[in-house]
Amino acid sequence: MSTEETAASTKATPEDDGMTWWYRWLCKIAGILGGISCAVAGVWNCVTVNPLNIAAGVWMVLNAFVLFLCEVPFCCQFIEFANAVAARADKLKPWQKAFFYCGMALFPIFLSFSITTLFGNAIAFATGVLYGLASLGKKGDAVTYARLQHQKQGDEEKMTGTTNGAPE
Repeated sequence: MSTEETAASTKATPEDDGMTWWYRWLCKIAGILGGISCAVAGVWNCVTVNPLNIAAGVWMVLNAFVLFLCEVPFCCQFIEFANAVAARADKLKPWQKAFFYCGMALFPIFLSFSITTLFGNAIAFATGVLYGLASLGKKGDAVTYARLQHQKQGDEEKMTGTTNGAPE
């Protein structure tokens, strides 16, 4: 594949999901902050003797690694497959990312429900929510909505055979 084809394929992918540039950056920043909070809370959660807390902490550190790998692959340059994983993650639809991120964030909470796991995974879960909202699409404008309502009202009047409330 030439560099021109690669550039064309990377340009086509982000515009397919209908996200604006600032919302895409908001999701990336939320992913970075979610990774940081998962990593810090996960390490803190591992400082215990309870095996479920340790398992939840390890899972949270794994969540942080996956968030960094998918959202900011340049942080993981020492890993050979980082760019391949990031390219594959960029091809996912927003609802798929939302499902994945929210599921990853909920699992440690089910393992060990505590303040540390709850607050540590909150931003990672919020990243999934942001991607879920992106999958809903853009909001319609008021003019288009008014036209649709007017057209619907006109169709109803034609079906009942009345205009302006009076029979023909």
